[in-house]
Amino acid sequence: MELYRKNNLDCSRITTRNYSTSFSLGVRMLNPTYRRGIYSIYGFVRYADEIVDTFFEQDQQTIFNEFKAETWKALERRFSINPIIDSFQQAVHDYSIDRHLIEAFLHSMEMDLYKSEYDESLLETYIYGSAEVVGLMCLRVFYFDEPEKYDELVEPARKLGAAFQKVNFLRDAQDDFENKGRIYFKNIDFRNFDTASKEAIEQEIEQDFKDAYAGIRALKKEVRFGVYLAYIYYLRLFRKIQHARPIDILRTRFRVSNRKKIYLLANAYLKNAFNIL
Repeated sequence: MELYRKNNLDCSRITTRNYSTSFSLGVRMLNPTYRRGIYSIYGFVRYADEIVDTFFEQDQQTIFNEFKAETWKALERRFSINPIIDSFQQAVHDYSIDRHLIEAFLHSMEMDLYKSEYDESLLETYIYGSAEVVGLMCLRVFYFDEPEKYDELVEPARKLGAAFQKVNFLRDAQDDFENKGRIYFKNIDFRNFDTASKEAIEQEIEQDFKDAYAGIRALKKEVRFGVYLAYIYYLRLFRKIQHARPIDILRTRFRVSNRKKIYLLANAYLKNAFNIL
């Protein structure tokens, strides 16, 4: 069983590295004690996201129902033949991850199967389940034995997840709108996307980043550098999007170059080392 668990964790680790070089680098900057849980969470959320975002030639609803059923079954049995789900259920039990966080995440993923436009209430529900709860799952890994500290950092963790998700919405706007018919931002018409509409979204994201930053500074040393690194990568991506024209949002998928990532890594390391975040 030990070999089986190790193999399943390796699947989650490989999934993280294949799908997100930026996030996986942030995980590697964490103290080794916390990496296993984060890899397991990322692998799980990535697979769920793939079902609703990629397999359009398949019966997505049936596949998602099977994925969801296997998740709950694995949590009950403490075992799954699906390596990604097995790795996740192990993390859920090891770190006492709240079931309502998992329910909220699966609900938001399923919304992508039948929702294409979101009003304010639906958008809040979607962002909470698709991004904020993922931040809370990670926070539980960091503070699974420190409930008071976890409670103290819940709001900043949610804000960080929200900021990341909203940046993703802008980065992926062309694919979401033209290929999947999705509009996540409320009261936005991408057929007439102008500077005022873009700036309104950006002001919201800017505030989320500011609110999240205070929480990052309060994190324990063993995890702060890794989270801060992910934060500045996304902040840099956000700055690139801010400087782009509205029309470019629907033409280009913005990214941070590898050279810039290396610079940001070195800069973040120095700031963290000298405690000047």
